Amino acid sequence: MKFTQEVRQECEGLWQASFDHPFVKGIADGSLPVEIFRYYVMQDAYYLTNFAKMQAVGALKAPDLATTKSFAHHSEQTCAAEMALHESFMGMLGVTEEDWKKFEPSPSAYAYVSHMYRAMEGDLADVLATILPCYWLYYEIGENLKDAEPGHPIYDRWIETYGSEWFGELVQEQIGRMDRLAEGLSAVRRQELKDRFRRSSYYEWNFWQQAWTMETWELPVQVKAGVGYDQ
Repeated sequence: MKFTQEVRQECEGLWQASFDHPFVKGIADGSLPVEIFRYYVMQDAYYLTNFAKMQAVGALKAPDLATTKSFAHHSEQTCAAEMALHESFMGMLGVTEEDWKKFEPSPSAYAYVSHMYRAMEGDLADVLATILPCYWLYYEIGENLKDAEPGHPIYDRWIETYGSEWFGELVQEQIGRMDRLAEGLSAVRRQELKDRFRRSSYYEWNFWQQAWTMETWELPVQVKAGVGYDQ
C-alpha cells in the first residue's frame, strides 16, 4: 500500500468528521448562516496567505529545479485563484477595509498556521505531509458535494471551485509526489510524516468547528464568572 493510501486510511475518522460537520452540510443544502460563512472566509484568507508561503518554502526545499518550479506554481495558484475567489466572496459578503483593520485570527486558525510553520524544521517531505490534507480534503469535499444544490450563489461557487478539474490535477500531483518522497524511508521516519498529516487533518476539522462557533479569544462566560473549575 502506498504511503498516502495508508495515512488516508488511518485518518478516516478525522476526515469523516469533516464530511459530517454541520458547516459542510450547511454549504451542501444552503442552510449555513451567511454570517458564519463570512467569519470563515476571513479566517480562511488568513490561513491561505500562510499556506501560499509554505508552498514557497516547499520550492526552497526542493531537491531539483523541476520540483522548485512545481511548488512555485502551486504557490502562485493559491495567491491568484484562491485569493481571487475570496475577494469575490468579500464583496458579496460586504467585508470592508475597516473589517480587515479589526480582523484577528481565531485561536484555532492561529494554531493551525503555527503548526504549518513547524514543518520548516524538516525537509520537503515534512512540508508536503503538513500541507497535503488541506489540498486533498477540500477536493474530496468538492467531489462529495458536486451534485449538491445549495441554491446560494456563494455556496454554489465554493463547491464548483473545490470540485473542479484544475484543482483535482493539483491534488493528484501532490499525492503522487508525497508517495515518491516517502519511498524507502524507515518506519520511524514514515511515522513522523504520518503524525504531521494526522495533525493537519485534525486542524482541518477544527477549522470548520472554529467557524461554526465563530471562535474568539474571549474566555467562556462561566470562566469569567469564576465557575466551571473543580474546587
